[in-house]
Amino acid sequence: MGIGGCIALIAVGAILTFATDWHMSGVNLDLVGLIMMAVGAIGVAAYVSIFKRRRLQPGLRGGDPLVEERRYYE
Repeated sequence: MGIGGCIALIAVGAILTFATDWHMSGVNLDLVGLIMMAVGAIGVAAYVSIFKRRRLQPGLRGGDPLVEERRYYE
């Protein structure tokens, strides 16, 4: 799930929690919305953490070639 899916989970969860007044038997929509927002927030945090780790390592992106410098002494 990418960053867009995580943000969509947060948005749908917020709508279920704060903007609806539906009542279903056996389902608490406020709790379902809170769970969706929590899962979305955890997903965003994980995505940002993984993305930051990838950016810190040189040579992992396709456009950045690794440069190796060798010095020969006689």
